[in-house]
Parts: sequence; structure tokens; C-alpha cells
Amino acid sequence: MNTIRNIVCQLKACPPLNKVLFAILLAVCGSPNSVKAGRPNILWIVVDDMSANLSCYGESVIQTPQLDSLARTGLQFTQAYATSPVCSTFRSALITGMYQTTIGAHHHRSGRGAHRIELPAGVLPLPALFQKAGYYTCMGSGLKDLDYRSQKPAPNRQSALGKSDYNFTWERDIFDGNDWSGREADQPFFMQIQLHGGKLRGASEASYAKFEQQVTETLGKTTEPESVHLPPYYPDDPIMRRDWANYLDSVRITDRHVGKVIDRLKKEGLNNDTLIIFFTDHGISHARGKQFLYDEGTHIPLILSGPGIPAGAIRNDLVEHIDIAAVSLTAAGIEVPETMQGRDFLSSDYHPKELVFAARDRCGEADDRIRSVRSNEFLYIRNFFPSRPHLMPSNYKDAKLIIQRLRKMHAEGTLTPLAERTLFAPERPAEELYLRAQDPWQVKNLASSPAYLSELQRHRTALNRWILDTMDQGTESDQTYALEVQDQMNATKNAASREQFRRNSEIYQTWRAAGK
Repeated sequence: MNTIRNIVCQLKACPPLNKVLFAILLAVCGSPNSVKAGRPNILWIVVDDMSANLSCYGESVIQTPQLDSLARTGLQFTQAYATSPVCSTFRSALITGMYQTTIGAHHHRSGRGAHRIELPAGVLPLPALFQKAGYYTCMGSGLKDLDYRSQKPAPNRQSALGKSDYNFTWERDIFDGNDWSGREADQPFFMQIQLHGGKLRGASEASYAKFEQQVTETLGKTTEPESVHLPPYYPDDPIMRRDWANYLDSVRITDRHVGKVIDRLKKEGLNNDTLIIFFTDHGISHARGKQFLYDEGTHIPLILSGPGIPAGAIRNDLVEHIDIAAVSLTAAGIEVPETMQGRDFLSSDYHPKELVFAARDRCGEADDRIRSVRSNEFLYIRNFFPSRPHLMPSNYKDAKLIIQRLRKMHAEGTLTPLAERTLFAPERPAEELYLRAQDPWQVKNLASSPAYLSELQRHRTALNRWILDTMDQGTESDQTYALEVQDQMNATKNAASREQFRRNSEIYQTWRAAGK
């Protein structure tokens, strides 16, 4: 519990003088349970590393009956986008309702060691706002018998919080517990269910085999690799197919977990009083997905169901994941801070966005800066370091079997021309422009086409304005980069991984010094 709640608890059963103090405290701060009748519970289901590969979004190889049912009873967004395609920066933006580039939390896994990051004055994580309004705040798996991996919880993790991964200094007491069962009678809750999602499949031969066993035991059978449909720039290769099949099975496991959570809500009589918001933290972890600003990395599913949500509705307007914060606060009757950049897209006076934005910055040791703006017709991407390759050295990415396979095929000259151009070109274009409806995989860059010059200029201008208006904090200084690299090496237990990270960081420091 937070400090105010502790004081309240101590004063409730005390002498008359303290009862007077208790009354004063309630007048100033409000009772921790002084919540208006009818305020809904707010339940986020946040899933790692997963694109919109649900059958309600058109995926045909697998079925996701539980999430399809959620969509039928609620509102489905077809054009929801992450403002960042990697876990920690996404979550830092999500929990504040602000662009990660504005609050200085835009470099992956930063601010956790010698280099600290503080939120700007007046910016608070959402759980703190919910606590102040009398909500019980919690974060876990949503189930007592299954953890974030949809497996039996380890004994030492039964009371553990779910994944936070924030790139700023924060207090753990903004969460009251890891499950809504810890709340007081009739107290509404703000719950974040954190699921492993696409991470379940792992990144190696051994992890594939282990996950396939879990799928067989849980769902009866695995997805056949021969049945999957790979993006056109990935080779038709057994390893790539097996990985994608395992990924689709991670979607099926997630769907099953969500169904069990909804069953629990129904059994506890909470279903009609709970606003459920399901979304993922970015797209599939792959060579052109996670960490990058193409649709494979930033397009996410977004489904809402509960009080006040129209059943079976579909919206095709552009929304950003930071909007979820404003929607959640408004649904709970909590005032949205003026500084919050996310918008309540359920408001009666809401005007759909014409543009949405995204940013990729340093991921681990991989030093980069990319920005994008999407309109209904186009995706514009700006690479601030175009002389660096797309698949630049990355300890995280290069540890994956699929990336190792791609690099091997590149060395052997067995990749298709499209794969070579999109994945292994030694340099990237400074600007990219894609016609979204005609080019869903973003493989035909129109930035140099005279026919699209006016659109290139329009989107370029819009991005420049956004960078200024939102006070994008840009690239780290050399000193900060060195501090962050050292912090991450200190936190890496595996000696070989730590050494590879160090060697890669030296490459980036050399590039920085050379202005590459």
C-alpha cells in the first residue's frame, strides 16, 4: 500500500484526537475507497512480441476463438500502432500516456544503472493516478494456476509482479499486488495482465522443441510449418517456417490464457463491470519486425470490451498505443492530465487522427535513430544513420536462430534478391515512402519517385513538426551511450554474451566517432 493508505489504516483505530486527524486527512486526500458507484474495473491484457495474427484480423492458418469472441462483444481497431516497436520504450510510453521520445525513455533498457532517468515534472505512471482515485492496482498473470508463460508458477514467483520494464525511476508501491483478489470488498481494480506471447517460442532449436512439447500437451497438436505464410522478404526455408509455426502457436496459447481469464471474471461476477483492453507491445520478433518501424514491427491488435463499449464494432481510423492511457482514465472517471499526449478515442468529441508517429532508438548496444509517420495512405520513414545496415550488429538479434540462418544464407548467396535488398543492403535510404494499401509489406520505396514528391514533402514536414512539437530528445550523447553500455554489460551474467555485447558496442563507438 502507498503511504497515504498506511496512514489511513493506522488512524482508523486510534484515540479521539487521531480520529479528528483521520477526518482531516479524508477531507484533504479523499478516502482510499471513495470511488463513485459504477466505476468499472480496468483490465489491460498486454502481450509480448506479437503482431495482429488473430483470426478476427484475417489470420487463416490458426484460429483464435477466445479473442474472436472478445472482438464480437466489443470494439476492434484495425489500425492501431505502437509508438515504439520494442518492449521497454513501448511500456514507458504506455504507462505514462506520452511519447517515449518526449519523456526521455526512448532508448531500450535505459536508466537502470549509473545513468538514471527521471520523469518530467507533473508526469506520473498510471497506477499512481489510479491509486489516488481509490483503485486497487495490480499486475500479474490474471490466473492463480498459470503464470505469464501459461505454465504452473514457480513457488518463488507466486507473489511476483508482472513485467514492468520502465526506462525511468519509479516506486514499486504504485502496485498494491499481483492480483485483484487482494483488494478490499467492492474496491475497483486496475489490473495489468502481462503475457509472454511471442517470446514463448524462444530463439533456439532447444527452445523450439520445449515449446512444441508445451503446445502438444496444452492444445493437442502443433501448427504444421508447411501451412504458414511467410512475408515475401523471408526465405522459404525449414528453419524460418518452423519458427513462424511456433510463433503462431504462441498466439494460440495466448488466446487460451485470455479465455481462462474471461471465464474467471464471469465466475467471480466481474465480467459486466470490467473494461477489458487487449493489445500487444509491438509486432513479432523477427528481422524486419520488432525494433523496426514497418508494419511488421509496429502494427498491433487492439480490442476493447465491457461497459459502454458497442458490441461487434470495428473502427478503421488510426490510433496510437499511448491513447490507451487516456481511454482508461476517462472510463474510470479520473481526470486526464493536461500533459498527457494520448487521447481518449472513445470520447464523443474525439476527432480521428490523420497521422500517427513512431520511433526506434538504441536497442541494447545497437545504436540507431529512426522516425516514422503514417497517414491513411502512406508510411514515411526517416533513417538518421543511413550508412548503417538494417541488420546491424546486435547481441540480442544475432542470438536468434532465425537471424543466424539469414546471415548464413546471405553468406552463401542463397537469399532472394528481395531478401538481400531489404535485409542485407550495406546502407539504408535516408527516406522511405510506401503506399500502404498497395504495398502492405513495405517493399517498394517511392521516396525517389517524382510522382510522389508532394506526398514525400508532406510527410517529411509533418515529421519535422512532430519532432519539434513533442520535444523529441533524439540521440544519446557519447558519454550516456558509454554509461548505458557499461550498465547493460554489468547486468549480463553470461560471459560470452557480455563479450559479444562489448565488441559490438566498440563498433558503434567507432561509427559514432567517424560520423557514420
